[in-house]
Amino acid sequence: MFFLKLRMWLLLGALFGIIYAIMVMVGSYLGITNFYFYLFLSLAMILVQYLIGPKMVEWTMRVRYVSKQQYPQLFSMVEELSAKAGIPMPKIGISAIQLPNAFAFGRTLKDGRVCVTEGILRLLNEEELRAVLGHELSHLKNRDVLTITLLSVIPMILYRLAWQFLFYGRRRDSERGNNTAIIGLLAFVFYFITNLLVLYASRIREYFADRGSVQLGNHPSSLASSLYKLSQASARVTPESLKEVEGVKAFFVNNPSQALNEIRELRQIDLDKNGVIGASELERLKKGRIKLNLGERLLELLSTHPNMLKRLMQLSQYQD
Repeated sequence: MFFLKLRMWLLLGALFGIIYAIMVMVGSYLGITNFYFYLFLSLAMILVQYLIGPKMVEWTMRVRYVSKQQYPQLFSMVEELSAKAGIPMPKIGISAIQLPNAFAFGRTLKDGRVCVTEGILRLLNEEELRAVLGHELSHLKNRDVLTITLLSVIPMILYRLAWQFLFYGRRRDSERGNNTAIIGLLAFVFYFITNLLVLYASRIREYFADRGSVQLGNHPSSLASSLYKLSQASARVTPESLKEVEGVKAFFVNNPSQALNEIRELRQIDLDKNGVIGASELERLKKGRIKLNLGERLLELLSTHPNMLKRLMQLSQYQD
């Protein structure tokens, strides 16, 4: 866990170091007026995203908030896990989509919301659902939704700088045209790099949330089995259903777009082929080694979620 935290802190330092370098470079070559305009515009956009983001998620996922009388078992689980996590009881919502999954969002701890889809309630048993809820509550406890939102402004700023200096810089200042083009190219390169770093941060936060679920008393194999079942169910949904959640799948406990790949990976662990990953199977994974081919590594590089085998390997380290 220490090395995960160290990686996150190093990542944050690298991201803000890059944006600081870009600020100095732009200020040195072109002055600061236009840069600050686009900086302000990007920060304003992220503020708007911060303010209306929860409402956009609600609309996209067709969330309705429910009472304890309607879903007593679900409420009981969330109440117990929230108390263990030491965070306020979040609002609980049901998403009216069939794709089985769960997600958490909100601006602050007091504004936290935990939602499950109708599909996941029919798919998982009590222990598996509790493990997934523990994962989502850990996202709220870690405040990583806000962290990712704030980090996302960095690629946004660099993209706007690249667009401005590559396509408009020469027209405005022919004497400095070469400099603006160079800055535009560098900004585009750094945009690509920082975007990859933000994706990496997103994958790290999933490891933190998995660990958090175990710390709340859930068994690693329960979370592993829930991920396996979610992958199997996601692989059966229509492409139209996947498009419906394209903009919010980074919030999910797993990436439904990678379901087919995940099933192939998880079948290697499910030795008795019963569709469940037990403690003994996870223990066997703990003693093994994982080798990813180039395609799998590239796929993970561009994903918001870790490679499933690596994720379960990390889970296996938490076995008693």
